[in-house]
Amino acid sequence: MAAPSFLRRSHERSDVPSYAVVGLGVPGGPYQGLGPDDDETEVTAVQIREVVTRLIEAGHWHEGDLRILVVFDAGYDVTRLAWLLADLPVDLLGRLRSDRVMQLPAPSRRPGTQGRPRKHGGQLALSDPATWPDPPVTTSTPTSRYGMAAAAAWDRVHPRLTHRAAWLDHDGDLPVIEGTLIKLTVDHLPGDRDPKPVWLWCSRTGAAPGEVDRLWQAFLRRFDLETGKPQCCHSRGSSALSPVPSRSVVMLAA
Repeated sequence: MAAPSFLRRSHERSDVPSYAVVGLGVPGGPYQGLGPDDDETEVTAVQIREVVTRLIEAGHWHEGDLRILVVFDAGYDVTRLAWLLADLPVDLLGRLRSDRVMQLPAPSRRPGTQGRPRKHGGQLALSDPATWPDPPVTTSTPTSRYGMAAAAAWDRVHPRLTHRAAWLDHDGDLPVIEGTLIKLTVDHLPGDRDPKPVWLWCSRTGAAPGEVDRLWQAFLRRFDLETGKPQCCHSRGSSALSPVPSRSVVMLAA
């Protein structure tokens, strides 16, 4: 799935955190020898866990620091990765396909209500504005290239899981994996006066306006790193990380 054109260009900020770039899924890389029965998301989770553990052991993250932000493109199951890595000090951010349908949080339970509490609220279809409630968080950031960058964010948005595919053998009730859904739009692009929005999901809940801006700016930074540093990696001392492929994960640390 190709990235929208404005994600392939440099964004307007340079005051981003330190970062590490992790190569995934390249010939001769970490997915070499991946068998037909292997779960790609579980393999990705193992790789991320190994890198985060090395960063912590090397002293690049300490208790009390901002959580490490791991940025994915749309080829990854970011919500399941968030569940697999929930015990680590990481927030996961990934792009969603525009045809996804997500769930809003369940409404508050009225006193005296009988039966099991609801897990889900209404649907939020990314392609259907009629299903979008008023966003609790909105921000606007002027840019020199694209006009106003507007972000709208909804809290505790999650997918509705079923006992199929990756969750077929899950024991017990399926989890509700809540996070922050962000819709990012810009005023214009060169040759395109009506650019489509980009949808992002982050495993962090309760994101304030400043955090929402940091998230979408970090996602844009991911494309800067892939474009500008195609054959090297930079981090706080993590020189052993893999080179940047066309499909990569960017890890941002404060």
